[in-house]
Amino acid sequence: MRSVALCAGLAIALAACASEEPEIPEQPAEVLYTNALNALEEGRAPQAARMFEEVERQHPYSSWATQALIMAAYSYYLMDDYDSAIPALENFIQLHPGNRNAAYAFYLRALCYYEQIADVTRDQGNTEEAQRALSDVVARFPNTPYARDASLKLDLVRDHLAGKEMEIGRYYLQRDMFLAAINRFRTVVERYQTTTHVPEALHRLVEAYLSLGITDEAQAAGAVLGYNYPGSAWYLDSYALLASRNLQPEEPDEGSWLQGAF
Repeated sequence: MRSVALCAGLAIALAACASEEPEIPEQPAEVLYTNALNALEEGRAPQAARMFEEVERQHPYSSWATQALIMAAYSYYLMDDYDSAIPALENFIQLHPGNRNAAYAFYLRALCYYEQIADVTRDQGNTEEAQRALSDVVARFPNTPYARDASLKLDLVRDHLAGKEMEIGRYYLQRDMFLAAINRFRTVVERYQTTTHVPEALHRLVEAYLSLGITDEAQAAGAVLGYNYPGSAWYLDSYALLASRNLQPEEPDEGSWLQGAF
């Protein structure tokens, strides 16, 4: 038994040694960087990331180290290793905020969050991080191609976040938790006015307010829906629902949260 255990232990030790990457010898920064770049171009992103990091380790004060830091992050991004890419990018941003590649670093960090956006049925932490990071790109670098692409992606992110609010709101509505549902639908109308979910949110507000007997708010929501989306199926449904209660859509009263919503 002891010999078997010794053999097993030796096999594990040999496997561990075989799996370890060989140390990269000391080399000039330019040589290290060029080798890393060649590895990246050949599709060997893990090796490239390691070599780019080695540039910074061996030559921390060189100009090559600055560029290698962002290239290491890019290599991790290509590997979908966002947990490594994001800290590397944040390190670059903190150390080199005025660098000519700072805009790209902010943009790449936003992409790392954006590409981790999950289905609306799951937690939306990465979606919220993507919204913040993309907004940062637009605010800091407004006249760049990065900002233009970030703006387009922001529209999709907001629509996704609105979709999550709608999913939760419907859940509450189906269980007669009307106040909780109203809060979610109001969030969509107030915070995500340009998204595709607003017409349904207004209709659901009509449903929820009528269920609570708050007819003035139900009529106001119907009026806003009819004014902004007059030909939509959601307005037709809201109009029919109000009519079934002998009500008509009416302009929001002064002081209503819906007044001036659009």
